[in-house]
Amino acid sequence: MKVAPLYHALADGAWCSPRIVHTGQHYDTSMSDAFFRDLRLPEPAHTLEIGSGTHAEQTGRTMIAYEGVCHRDRPDAIVVVGDVNATAACAMVGAKLWIPVVHLEAGLRSRDRRMPEEINRLVTDALADLLWTPSLDANANLLAEGIPAQKIECIGNIMIDSFEMLRAKIAAADTRGRLALGTAPFAVVTLHRPSNVDARDKLAELVQALVQVSRELTVVFAIHPRTRKRLEDFGLLTAITGTPAIRVTEPLSYIQFMNLVSHCAIAITDSGGVQEETTYLGVPCATLRENTERPITVTEGTNRLLNPSDLVAAAKEVLAGEWPKGRRPALWDGHAATRAARSLHARFQRNDFRIVDGFGR
Repeated sequence: MKVAPLYHALADGAWCSPRIVHTGQHYDTSMSDAFFRDLRLPEPAHTLEIGSGTHAEQTGRTMIAYEGVCHRDRPDAIVVVGDVNATAACAMVGAKLWIPVVHLEAGLRSRDRRMPEEINRLVTDALADLLWTPSLDANANLLAEGIPAQKIECIGNIMIDSFEMLRAKIAAADTRGRLALGTAPFAVVTLHRPSNVDARDKLAELVQALVQVSRELTVVFAIHPRTRKRLEDFGLLTAITGTPAIRVTEPLSYIQFMNLVSHCAIAITDSGGVQEETTYLGVPCATLRENTERPITVTEGTNRLLNPSDLVAAAKEVLAGEWPKGRRPALWDGHAATRAARSLHARFQRNDFRIVDGFGR
């Protein structure tokens, strides 16, 4: 989602030739193909086929495979995105091969090192030569960690670019009709983080909370493959599928999913992207986590961090029209990719990447 707007912005310029590397860490074929199709992305120049595994396995396999790509087809710069294992892995490859590394979505911090994503963020930002942040609080995080100010640029939230690029198709999608949702208020649910789905007691608590919420409004649960497997392993899937007011779907394309989010009464999630999209759209969002690396969605937006036991009260609050109103953060305007492309072009024109450390890299 974050690669697509930047790819198109770079491809529109005559000064560079962007190439997509698909690591295959998100290895569900139907999900991957749908995203590429919806976002009008070409076939990847390189596919690493990393697949599933432990954090060490994914990181190690990505480093080995991507190092080979860089030796065969050395880039002038590497743009790494987000906070997945591949982000940190490719950043390490670039740093060790003396290839400039650019981090898209830099500076986000949850302050919770139990989250593997937080480790990936810290590692990547420490290695990056250019750090593109989505909001000014991310700039402050990086400065506090000693990152030189000249390496940091706030370009805004590129997830908003993806939404605006597909807004017309999202509005025209028939997802609500296909699910026979009618005009009654409904909730959209997406859960996948290990802290929510990997322990049976925690997942059972969430399932029970969703069943209770379904007594207040219809619940649409787009079940991530990881979450479905855990529900099956723990014997909890029938509690979801057997509840009449819970509509279970397979993973949805971005267009289908955002059609639901755009019209839902509340989004219930543990996804970082959904926190951002709901803030942009002014849709109430209940994030089932102890913390968030996107606190601006709480301080300025429509997001709140809740426990499962809070969900029924949250649903009632939304239905009563009492959920706090938010506002869009600065530079969340659909033009982050343009700013990023201009930033990268300027860095090359100034030859900023020629010497970035004491080794003359």
